[in-house]
Amino acid sequence: MAVGRTEDLDACLALRRAVFIEEQAVPEALEIDGLDAEAVHLLATVDGRPVGTARLFAKGDTGKIGRVCVLREARGRGIGAALIRAAVEELRGMGLRRAKLGSQVHAIPFYEGLGFVAEGPVYDDAGIPHRDMARAL
Repeated sequence: MAVGRTEDLDACLALRRAVFIEEQAVPEALEIDGLDAEAVHLLATVDGRPVGTARLFAKGDTGKIGRVCVLREARGRGIGAALIRAAVEELRGMGLRRAKLGSQVHAIPFYEGLGFVAEGPVYDDAGIPHRDMARAL
């Protein structure tokens, strides 16, 4: 498995389409939000095949990790954790001090295992319960 920055936005969008739009029924208008050109994109590959992605934004001293997904058939192999670790390192390298993300409620324990702490109430995002999480960098 390899994880790193990518300029292959088409691969990232294809992964997000498969997971968010097709698997989780997120409306395309919500998933494709017009912000991708401003983001840093990470891509995880196995044997050269794209299997996971995440995107990063910086605002002030905080980095936002979003659009984290791994193809269903590639889950359970540590790919998601590798994406989050790579995201944290990218944000550190940008000189940021804090990372935040919006976690689907079922994934909170996964992110807690990577040092994130839940903050605030549960909220609806595209029909899926979420909760904000953050950690120091």
